[in-house]
Amino acid sequence: MPDAAASAPERPAYRDPDVLRWLGAYTTSVTGDIVYFLALTWAVTQESGPAQAGVVLAAGAVPRAVLMLAGGVVADRFGPRRVVIGSDLVRCVVVLAAATVALLIGTELWLLVALAVVFGSVDALFMPAVGALPPRIAPTGQLARVQGLRLLSIRLSNTAGPPLAAFALSAGGSPGAFGVAGALFVVSLVLLLAVRVRPLPPRDVPEAADVSTPRQEFRDGLRYLRANRRVSSLVVVIGLGEMCFSGPVSTGLVLLADERDWGTATAGWILSAFSVGGAAASLLLSVVPRVPRAGLTMSCALLLTAVLVVATGNAPTAGLSIGLGALLGAASGAAMVVSNALLQKETDARYLGRVTSVMTLCTLGLSPLLYPLVGLVSASWGTGAFFTGCGVVCVLAAGVALLVRPVRTATL
Repeated sequence: MPDAAASAPERPAYRDPDVLRWLGAYTTSVTGDIVYFLALTWAVTQESGPAQAGVVLAAGAVPRAVLMLAGGVVADRFGPRRVVIGSDLVRCVVVLAAATVALLIGTELWLLVALAVVFGSVDALFMPAVGALPPRIAPTGQLARVQGLRLLSIRLSNTAGPPLAAFALSAGGSPGAFGVAGALFVVSLVLLLAVRVRPLPPRDVPEAADVSTPRQEFRDGLRYLRANRRVSSLVVVIGLGEMCFSGPVSTGLVLLADERDWGTATAGWILSAFSVGGAAASLLLSVVPRVPRAGLTMSCALLLTAVLVVATGNAPTAGLSIGLGALLGAASGAAMVVSNALLQKETDARYLGRVTSVMTLCTLGLSPLLYPLVGLVSASWGTGAFFTGCGVVCVLAAGVALLVRPVRTATL
């Protein structure tokens, strides 16, 4: 007689208590990040002027990027749940302590620089660990749904975070906003403490005698990426596919509205349409039973994204640009969900932290390098040229996905 547990259907991700706890923690964490960064920027601007804001933000971004790969090693070495809880606890303490000090003595520049450096360093541990958790809390067949829910939570946080930060700043100034961010991190921590992780499969558990140093584990992770063509190609696809959509496209849309004299309201409508489209795609992928021919679906979504990003940047009217923005959000969102689900499915569980750290560095780490190009290209050849360049990058991502057979034939 077959085992009843083995034959029982998988519980959908949107009904799994552990997935929902992780999702709630992720949502409150991302919202807290938004409130924190807006509060930090506002505090620096009020204390030392806008020229210093970029310096302080860079003081936090540099250690985050430099330590990101080390954070992946730590997540794999000690387990993602332990690392994500520890790093979230440190974020809570640091931000709430900064709120208290700011309330007592004011937002001194040295305090803000120290806060940015410590927060950025801890974030380098938190991000790979929280990204490596889904395969440890959900079955492989539910990863697409989990990633759909994750993207939906990001859209929700991006919608709720700025007005929440504005309310906190107006009601309590920078100390109050830091306090709100710290409270959100506390909620995230409480939810993470309630998340239970699955044990590693036997093939993924290191031998008891296999004791290696962090440096050896770092090199082992790089060797794993080089040896596994499907995983390394997916990292390249995600890095190229998400590079333009981690911030530069939003900046480009604002410049587009200004160039065409559409006004700031139109820029807001395009960005809102983009978010709504992404949320719709995320919601759809979080409830569909499966994604057929996932590798090919991802490739087609990237090609469609390339066409839509070029069309959006060259649309002759504001209304058409808004409509195309919604379609662009849906196409890019679908590509993001499927590609991340494939990466987590194909990666050996004991390398998830290291692979996630490389992928995060490729997306969030390289994206800021494009910000100067947005203004430079737009000023020299117009914003349409910048969006055309983004389309070329998406075509490159789709090309890698289509040309590498293990990626093209990948399934979920």
